[in-house]
Amino acid sequence: MDRYSFLNTINHQQIEILYKKYLEDPDSIEHSWRAFFQGFDFYKEKYYFCKFRKQSVSIDKEINVLKLINFYKKEGHLFAKINPISEKIYYPTPTLKKFFLEKEDLDKIFFSSKEIGLPPCTLREIIVFLKNRYCESIGLEYMYLYNPEQINWINNWINNPNNRLYNNEKFKILININKATKFEKFIHTKFVGQKRFSIEGNESILPAINYIIEYSSINYPIKDFVIGMSHRGRLNILCNILKKNCKKLFSEFFGKEYIEKNFLGDVKYHLGDNIYLKNKIGREINIINVPNSSHLESVYPIVEGIVRAKIDNDYNCNFNKVIPILIHGDAAFSAQGIAYEVIQMSLLEGYKTGGTIHIIVNNQIGFTTNCSDSRSSIYCTDLAKVILSPVIHVNSDDVESVIYSIRFAIDFRMSYNQDVFVDLLGYRKYGHNEGDDPRFTQPNFYKIIDQNIYFIYKNQLKKNKLISKKKIKFYEKKYKNYLNNGFIKSKFEIKTKLDNFIIAKVLINVVKTNFKKNLLLKIGNKIYNVPKNKNIYNKTVKFLKIKKKKLLKTETVDWGIAELLAYGSLLYEGYNIRLSGEDVERGTFAHRHIVIISEFEEKIYLLNNIRNGQGKLYVYNSLLSEYGVLGFEYGYSMFNTNTLTVWEAQFGDFSNSAQIIIDQYLSSAETKWKIKNSIVLLLPHGDEGQGSEHSSSRIERYLQLCAYYNMFICNCSTPSNFYHLLRRQIKFYFIKPLIIFTPKSLLRNIQCISSLSELYNGKFEEFIDDKYVIKNYVDTLVFCSGKIYYDIFKKRKILNKKNIAIIRIEQLYPIINNLFEKILIQYTNKRKIIWVQEEPENMGVWSYLFRKYSKIPWILISPTESSAPSIGRNNLFLKTYLKLINKVFNT
Repeated sequence: MDRYSFLNTINHQQIEILYKKYLEDPDSIEHSWRAFFQGFDFYKEKYYFCKFRKQSVSIDKEINVLKLINFYKKEGHLFAKINPISEKIYYPTPTLKKFFLEKEDLDKIFFSSKEIGLPPCTLREIIVFLKNRYCESIGLEYMYLYNPEQINWINNWINNPNNRLYNNEKFKILININKATKFEKFIHTKFVGQKRFSIEGNESILPAINYIIEYSSINYPIKDFVIGMSHRGRLNILCNILKKNCKKLFSEFFGKEYIEKNFLGDVKYHLGDNIYLKNKIGREINIINVPNSSHLESVYPIVEGIVRAKIDNDYNCNFNKVIPILIHGDAAFSAQGIAYEVIQMSLLEGYKTGGTIHIIVNNQIGFTTNCSDSRSSIYCTDLAKVILSPVIHVNSDDVESVIYSIRFAIDFRMSYNQDVFVDLLGYRKYGHNEGDDPRFTQPNFYKIIDQNIYFIYKNQLKKNKLISKKKIKFYEKKYKNYLNNGFIKSKFEIKTKLDNFIIAKVLINVVKTNFKKNLLLKIGNKIYNVPKNKNIYNKTVKFLKIKKKKLLKTETVDWGIAELLAYGSLLYEGYNIRLSGEDVERGTFAHRHIVIISEFEEKIYLLNNIRNGQGKLYVYNSLLSEYGVLGFEYGYSMFNTNTLTVWEAQFGDFSNSAQIIIDQYLSSAETKWKIKNSIVLLLPHGDEGQGSEHSSSRIERYLQLCAYYNMFICNCSTPSNFYHLLRRQIKFYFIKPLIIFTPKSLLRNIQCISSLSELYNGKFEEFIDDKYVIKNYVDTLVFCSGKIYYDIFKKRKILNKKNIAIIRIEQLYPIINNLFEKILIQYTNKRKIIWVQEEPENMGVWSYLFRKYSKIPWILISPTESSAPSIGRNNLFLKTYLKLINKVFNT
């Protein structure tokens, strides 16, 4: 809060009265006023016997000057020259009259100047200082912060005369701007009309990113920089910051094929890169630019997840070793909901990354949409106020002010581990892409655009005699030759390639996932051992005791026990576990209780009892977000192969909200960008008569995304299979995402249990054959998946049908063909092969199964096609479902 905010709530006469009371008895007034008057008297007394002795200014005038100073701090950004193509002035303007000051006061000495770091000086000098600090090329918003320490830090930083650029830094900035402008011009000339999403109009982003890397890695212990950005300027940053060879880029412009088969690749302005290099003091640093799809802002939670993975596993939870840098577009940042989700995550225990540097490349236009039509707020950055982060608006054409803003952002982030936002106001030289004519929709806007930042800054340095004509020509020619040589060499390239890619092979289950019985019992005993003296809720204690008895006495496991044993055994072996999602600590259906809460609201992590291994356990109830949180976990898993990273949806269909992450990253990142990932999605699935929204995880959508062994799709029906599947995921040779459709009613179904021996002697079964029938007697094969098996099994038992075998497909993708054949060949008397599903005919597994195995004479049993996954009324659902089960035995 502003430490002088109380001055705004009182008039001059009251101040005079208070001051007289203070002079008579300092303890008779409120402490904040007493402190103010003490400071005022001290400062006034200190300078009274100097050259200002003859001058006397009333205290109400001093307070008015303080109000003027505070106005500039709060509102100065509204009058700053931050827009290179507009001089919009906000009203009312700060006049002397507004603050009860007069022209005669301009040459009077005021002691209030100490508030801005100046000695006593004239009001005229104070105003000049304020305009220079708050109303030139930079507009700073920070007075809404609640933390007075942060406000004081910012005030001191602004007033610090040492925050200036040295001549060698200025020359390096010029070199970077030369690269930015010449790079774009070269491509524009050589590849006429091709999309590149140039950075022209905001070229200062290149020296800005370069300065973040240099300044941070020299002045702070930063080792890693993870960059997330959309298209604009990506090619420039890849080549000039991450040192991507321009020959490779030009080959991509020529559209040359990739060397690898079944590798689709992506458009050049979606690609990322990763580089290790040394800064100027010899320290090795790592820079990552994460690939991004055309879904704006979607990469940002992924960046945060990558950073958190590095913090947890590489830097022992030290936030000051890695910085996330997010480069936004103005229209996307203010409009895309994912931006809000990521910002809301930034201070939460499970998702914080020590502060992100946000840079908004502000083109003041979104494709063809003007600012006035793209947001309701004044600034595109107003979202930053949600987490009380400072925002610095800066004129992109004033590159030194841009670097000054970047230094502020770094220093603030490193001081407080909090997000900071730099709004880089520029423009867009061409249309949304280089093949677009922006004059269709913004004719007047594009009449104004005619600046060249390199020309402006070069002349500025020449005028100040900081560079020679000969020196700058040398660097200009050197970079131009580099581009020309790369262009010539690229013509002779036959094909192009991306590095660090392992082509997926046919998946064979050769991983051993069993675990010693005595160790499982030991782990189970520790998991379900009720903590003493913790005042735990009675129902929770009873729950733990029942689980312990089931495991240790009867040696059986239900779904919840199997899951915790899978985690516990992996922790014992030294693997890490990260589990997040809405309500994962207890579990939506109260089956997990991996975290229990005492009456004192102390969190007790049951699996922390396992001390033998080196594995770490991270469990977080997430914010009510799917898009942001799944993106975060995807990023976390990408750079952490020693951790089983699990995201659970509250209900499976809630993953709809994260479909962009699933479609654009999880299922296709390997074939587009050569990025591998082993994230696990737990999606509760099954029609229980609760209505459409909580019945279906939309299995069909995930199966539509499957090709070339890109991910595992499983619908387990036994606790033991779930146990082995989780363990297989982190031990498997193949790094693939895993989608598991988990049950709801089966979590407490007494039929859905496994013996302990199935855990320590068993393995994951892609198919579960029917062990209750004599194969020679069977003439009907019923294939199914998931919970419907138990209902068919129960009905068969009632009817005593011995001619029907029920076979479960546990791994829906990939289905290993020879396993299918092995099962079919065993039933020599089969006449009918049925596929039965609880989902409507146009949903579920059926369309995928028919497409992949069309030679099998399938008979489909399912509800009729529907526009919604389920009936909304429970009674009608039960009636329809019973007919479905009966049909299996009457077909």
